[in-house]
Amino acid sequence: RVQLMESGGGSVQAGGSLRLSCEASGFIYGSPYCVAWFRQGPAKARVGVASIDNGSGIATYAESVKGRFTISQDNAKSTLALQINPLQPEDTATYYCAASFNTLCADTLTALTGSLYSYWGQGTQVSVSS
Repeated sequence: RVQLMESGGGSVQAGGSLRLSCEASGFIYGSPYCVAWFRQGPAKARVGVASIDNGSGIATYAESVKGRFTISQDNAKSTLALQINPLQPEDTATYYCAASFNTLCADTLTALTGSLYSYWGQGTQVSVSS
């Protein structure tokens, strides 16, 4: 069955960097239309931070992370990565990868809408200290 599993989280000082990974398996009948990263900080709602439309290759970023976050995936599209540099204390959160089979995820205006994503990983913890 479809499974997504994140890794790469940890504790790091502000100004440092992290590279999160998401391994995907079980997409036997085709790749998802879009893949994305979401995060949920302490006492905060889950929000989308970055996505890739697999059809066009276009990435969408939340305004709060532009210039610091880079989303990418390997040629086989089995691994999704999120590079964060430099880290800020506000980046402290649980990070989740997700996959969507809803065509609306290709629209940059709605690409980071959580309800469009059907498959989710278990999350990886990121803690940034100042």
